[in-house]
Amino acid sequence: MGQRKVTARIVLHRFRGRRAESLVQIALGESAKRVHASAPVKTNTRESDYVLGTHDDEVARLGLQHRIWRSVVTDCWHRAGITHGWRVLDVGAGPGYATADLAEIVGPSGAVLGIERSARFLEAARERCARRGLTNVELREGDLMEVSLGNLGYDASWCRWVASFVSSPKKLVENIAEALRPGGVAIFHEYSDYETFRYMPVKPALESFMVEVMQSWRAAGGEPNIARELPQLLSDVGFRVTEIVPRVRTVSQRDYTWQWPKAFIQINIARLQELGRATPEWRADVLREFAEVEADAGAWFTTPMFLEIVARKE
Repeated sequence: MGQRKVTARIVLHRFRGRRAESLVQIALGESAKRVHASAPVKTNTRESDYVLGTHDDEVARLGLQHRIWRSVVTDCWHRAGITHGWRVLDVGAGPGYATADLAEIVGPSGAVLGIERSARFLEAARERCARRGLTNVELREGDLMEVSLGNLGYDASWCRWVASFVSSPKKLVENIAEALRPGGVAIFHEYSDYETFRYMPVKPALESFMVEVMQSWRAAGGEPNIARELPQLLSDVGFRVTEIVPRVRTVSQRDYTWQWPKAFIQINIARLQELGRATPEWRADVLREFAEVEADAGAWFTTPMFLEIVARKE
């Protein structure tokens, strides 16, 4: 490194089976851009089988999503007790928006382990944490349907909109349970009534869009309303559910939250066509009807309801 000041170090493990391989250390400074440029992320099956995709537009949409719900999320973390010095597992870390916030909360004496199966998302997460000068983050590439985290003794776990997409929510919960210490806290934000994704006035193509989104998730092996099953799954592996809070908003286009469904429709309608689940004609109808409601000063939107579930390992 010579005299170059190292301002951050983010560690990325690539999981194969139960073994961690290919350790990469990235130091910020002038070298960071060179490392990124010399190691492009290639498309593979882990990227292409993401039902919502992992492209740049989706990374940006996830950032918008995090900003919209950030105050709700951080309030939940604080109520659950996450604080300075804690070790927290970020399950399905994505591009690292929550990972970075958690790392700042737990501070240098704490640690955050982000698990994510998309190499593209991990690249974005690594850059995000490095830009914020975070040295207490570890990122691992791994699919929790294929690998076990083991007994890590962590204090808490955070899982947002992951259980809806996995093939076995039971295995996901078991993996989290094994990784937490007795008394550790598991926190979930997962959909329970996706059918509340509704515009007012009612528009038939937008109604069919909501139905098609749910069908596409189920066709990929997921379950949009998985939160209804989580309390029992958690109880089965030794958790005591301490809190369940429904989260739903009804907003007009004057509210920032309106940008969330707007971005989702624009990106996901293209993704559905890419997956062969949408015709150009239907896509045009959905976008036309959304333009109509957005131009209507009296239009409203209700977000798909999710449950905020907090459970403690006994």
